[in-house]
Amino acid sequence: MTIHSAQPVLDVRHLSTHIGTRAGTVKAVDDVSFSVRPGEIMGLVGESGSGKSMTAYSLMRLLDALAKVVAGSVLLNGRDLLQASEEAMRQLRGNDIAMIFQDPMMTLNPVLRIDTQMIEAVRAHEDVSVAVARAMARETLARVGIASPDERLLAYPHQFSGGMRQRVAIAIALLNKPDLIVCDEPTTALDVTIQGQILYEMQTLCRESGTALIWITHDLSVVAGLADTVAVMYAGRIVESGSVQDVLRSPRHPYTHGLIASSPSNNRRGEALKQIPGATPSLLNLPSGCAFRTRCERATEICASDPPFEAIDGRTLRCFHPIVDAGGAHG
Repeated sequence: MTIHSAQPVLDVRHLSTHIGTRAGTVKAVDDVSFSVRPGEIMGLVGESGSGKSMTAYSLMRLLDALAKVVAGSVLLNGRDLLQASEEAMRQLRGNDIAMIFQDPMMTLNPVLRIDTQMIEAVRAHEDVSVAVARAMARETLARVGIASPDERLLAYPHQFSGGMRQRVAIAIALLNKPDLIVCDEPTTALDVTIQGQILYEMQTLCRESGTALIWITHDLSVVAGLADTVAVMYAGRIVESGSVQDVLRSPRHPYTHGLIASSPSNNRRGEALKQIPGATPSLLNLPSGCAFRTRCERATEICASDPPFEAIDGRTLRCFHPIVDAGGAHG
């Protein structure tokens, strides 16, 4: 894939988001750093509760009242979104940065026709006629594989299947050709054929227009076929990141290694699924140092202190005992 420029579209530095609860403070996102360049697709991977979606909501400034970004910067084309006013964010959302949610009804208004919603989305950011906006809406619906787009524009969201609603939500995110699209597991509820079609469309869009994409998922097989780079999250932190090929072929963090090994596609038929021992710790009660150490066979006493986030051989890693090769020799 052609990366169009060396300058990142998005540069996230030391982002931390905390959630206040009665039981205490949850470090939902803890010192997260990454960047995405034009035309690049980054996969953000981890189990449920690892902080992936909270990272996305922090970037978009869509946190609820209990959650708060407490540190860091989020630079979109050099501009810090965390310092932007609410009005500025309203202008940026949909135009420069867009988000596709897991639930399409977070994007769609149930009482408005699809054409009304799409035309409004175009004209909020571009000074064009209704006819031009409608033509853009029609073309974008066709692009995400919706047949009879003229007819579909006149429908209401309840007249669509779940998969069709999600494709409309994706079309709305694509409408204004944003510099960055953040996708929070948008194809999880779709059947495999439709999912494959949408993933192909997203890849083509990034290649042709230079739009950068963050694809949040727990599904490594999607990332393997879609993304250029991958960042693996565990308990609010990125523990390993690098090119998809490097990270998936030779994972160096024990958690990444466990995640890949426990994927059903890596198991022989009839064999018991490999599993990472134990369970993800509560974000309210994380062990000191590396949060993975209580489940890690490589852990030693030093893992009770914080491992530094280091750049090693073209990838970043947060581990005192990285895996050096497939045989698992110590680093």
